[in-house]
Parts: sequence; structure tokens; C-alpha cells
Amino acid sequence: MKMADDAQLNDELYALLDGTQLNEKMHIAMTLHSVDEEGYPHQAMVSAGEVWAESRSRLRIALWIGTSTTGNLLRTGRALLAVVHNGVSYTVRLQAQALPELEHAQHPRARFTADVLETRSDIAKYATLTCGITIELHDPQAVVVRWKETLEELKK
Repeated sequence: MKMADDAQLNDELYALLDGTQLNEKMHIAMTLHSVDEEGYPHQAMVSAGEVWAESRSRLRIALWIGTSTTGNLLRTGRALLAVVHNGVSYTVRLQAQALPELEHAQHPRARFTADVLETRSDIAKYATLTCGITIELHDPQAVVVRWKETLEELKK
């Protein structure tokens, strides 16, 4: 059952993307969808260490410089963030704008601010979503440190 929510993150999504408790979120992978130059969907994976909820209606996103997703967002500004969390499939429609490059960044990234245009949640009446895309980090301690530093740079 799909439900259109509104142009704000609900409590679950906001808590997931609030930049805290990264050790508890290190296995969650989200997909960020954009549209390529030929009009086809393009998918990239992002983590809780690359997406930060500045507020319930605005996200900040850190992407690797020079990637297809970065180019797509620079070109169109349109994106869809998707994640399965606590038994619910969420999509967040976004309108993104590039932020200035940070001089002397510890982890140089293309940085974006993204307005939440719409959130949707999807649950099935006949089944329970048990997980979405999950990951196992090769070096969890180092990655969580990098995520914290990346999120701090996103806040600037």
C-alpha cells in the first residue's frame, strides 16, 4: 500500500538521516536515483554517512566528485532517495542544488543541498519487509570516522 506523505521527512526518516548514531546505521545502504543524459534512470548507493537531514524539509548530500550521479544532479537537480527501514520502503523526491566546494576538505566531495518535494512510504498488507539493501563494511571503525568527518563538512 503506497501512501503519499508530504514534503517533509517523518520521524523514522529524520532519525535515520540525522547524522547521529552512525555505528547503528553502518549496515544500511540507500539508493539515490537520478536521470542520465539519455533520460534513463541511474542508481547510486549512498550511506548514512553521506546524507544528512539539515531539517525535515532539506537534506545535504555528499557524492564522489566526477561520478555519473554527481553530473546528473549538476545537470538536472532531480533525484529520488530510496531506503527500506524498519519494515517500510521509503522514497523521497528531491530537488538538489550544488553547494560550493570546501577548501581543505578532509574528504573532498561534491556537496548538494536538496529540498524534499515529496515523501512516500510503501508497505504490503500481505508481507513484512525485513530489510532493504544492507552492507558489511570492510573497516567499520575507519569508515564511521570518515562518515562523521564527511557529515561535519556537509554542515558547513
